[in-house]
Amino acid sequence: MPRKGMMGHFFSSKSSSSAISHGSSPSRASLYTPTSSFSSDAAMERTLATAETMITKWNADISSFAKVTSLFYENRKEARDYIKCVHDLQKSMHLLVMEDSNSEKLVRGQNLMETAMKRLQKEFYQILSMNRAHLDPESVSARISRSSTRSSTSDDDDDDGSEDEIRIAGESITEVEDVSAIAMADLRSIAEYIYTLGVEKFSSSQIQKMDWDALELKINNWLKSVKIAVKTLFNGERILCDQVFAASESESIKESCFTEISREGAQILFGFPEIVARSGKKLPEKIFRTLDMYTAISSHWPEIESIFSFESTSVVLSQSVNSLIKLGESVRTMMVEFESAIQKDASKSAIAGGGVHHLTIHVMDYLSLLADYSNVLVDILDGYPPPAKSSMPESYFDSSDSDESPAPAISLRFAWLILVLLCKLDGKSKHYKDVSLAYLFLANNLQHVINKVRTSNIQYLLGDDWVTKHESKVKQFAANYERLGWGHVIDSMPEDPTAEMSPEAVKEFFRRFNTAFEQAHHKQAACVVPDRKLRDEIKSTIARKVMAAYRQFYNTHRVVLRGERNLNLLVRFAPEDVGNYLSDLFFGNVGSWSSLSSSSGSSHSKTSRSR
Repeated sequence: MPRKGMMGHFFSSKSSSSAISHGSSPSRASLYTPTSSFSSDAAMERTLATAETMITKWNADISSFAKVTSLFYENRKEARDYIKCVHDLQKSMHLLVMEDSNSEKLVRGQNLMETAMKRLQKEFYQILSMNRAHLDPESVSARISRSSTRSSTSDDDDDDGSEDEIRIAGESITEVEDVSAIAMADLRSIAEYIYTLGVEKFSSSQIQKMDWDALELKINNWLKSVKIAVKTLFNGERILCDQVFAASESESIKESCFTEISREGAQILFGFPEIVARSGKKLPEKIFRTLDMYTAISSHWPEIESIFSFESTSVVLSQSVNSLIKLGESVRTMMVEFESAIQKDASKSAIAGGGVHHLTIHVMDYLSLLADYSNVLVDILDGYPPPAKSSMPESYFDSSDSDESPAPAISLRFAWLILVLLCKLDGKSKHYKDVSLAYLFLANNLQHVINKVRTSNIQYLLGDDWVTKHESKVKQFAANYERLGWGHVIDSMPEDPTAEMSPEAVKEFFRRFNTAFEQAHHKQAACVVPDRKLRDEIKSTIARKVMAAYRQFYNTHRVVLRGERNLNLLVRFAPEDVGNYLSDLFFGNVGSWSSLSSSSGSSHSKTSRSR
């Protein structure tokens, strides 16, 4: 009797949906099709207001009443109203997405949906734990055993005793069956409506017709739902089936029961990523949501494999594997497309001041985010053909890859993508007419690359040797900039600044230095070095080579020209002025020359009077 009642509840579409709808039994797919129209903002606002009142009331995060009370045990009618409210909100959001995918009402609705999902998950756990004893068939045997014991102690060993035993056992069975039916109805209603919050059945053509914003919203809903579905719904349904049909002779019934309950929903859930992966262009910017879906399945794989271990649910495992395969293929294709996009970048305008190119910023931001998925990328790129050695510098393979200890495919792929970027930047540096500025451009961009590597998971993929090697390249680029940009100023200094010289030779030196320094500063004033450490190092190197020698010469030989007319025009810069000019470099201050020119005159006059 109890088994028939429970099986009737599991396999009867009418009874399983009675807690959800008062009409005919809908299929799971039909739950996803809106039946009424919410086309106006006013209608959506009313729906939001109603949902906000109901969902907020039962939000355990802000209500102490909701924290200690079960919605389904407190007021079953309100529980039905809660589920209907969530369902209406979902239908409204679907229609609003088609009308205005950027509406702020969608954000409010999504926040309410997340709160509702948390509440329904809590209710599911509560009902499962509170009714586990009633759902366990062993409890029936225990009750029968207790009634038999009481009956055996009776002095009346007649037919009345047997009838009482049968009656008590029957009441126990009926009680268990009634409680089980109520609990199962509640669990099924919660499960069905959590499904509708994020699991929908789409065809490839439907996915292809969606714009990316609408599809991304579907993917986000799926990502939130899959965790609840695996951890709570499917796992809870499996626990229920295992407990209700615990007897060994019930194994086939248990399998049939669980398959009937879960297979359709699971196939829809785990089939969604495959449909997305098969549909649409494999644009590089879609890779992160694709990896999110891959991670969601792979991270829950032990639970999925355990829950759907029956032969009749093996189709769910196959579907999950197919989704992983297709998602992995999409990721690899998107990485190829990303590499192609780097190589095809056709921007020819030189970045002002030799600053960081927008391509460098975009590529490194992309790779930094991509490196956060290294755990799954290791699997996706495993066995993926590495870049040809002929197209990469031998130096990389000498340090990071050998026949004895080959570098992982993921490390090679990241190193290759960065190399493609650096080669592209090398080509863009040729757009500068001033060669010194080209070297500063390369130093700035490589420094940005290194900074992003150091502050992201890319560092663990490439290693410290890669960073050290490329830091030395930055220093080489900076040294070339200093030599070409400031070499004529440094070369204007005498080998021995303190050596005795004639007044004419002293005058000639100051004229030569004035011209060289003014020209260099005028050309370099617009230069930028965004990285503070690199900026300080370049300025320090230039100052060390210019300032020390100039100060010595100035202090030693200026006295020779004390009687000269227009001394301020002949000796235009005091050492302090030179230091001021140099300290103001690499911020892109184009107007700094004129402002400091006037201050250098006044500074020099003060210095002259003090001597």
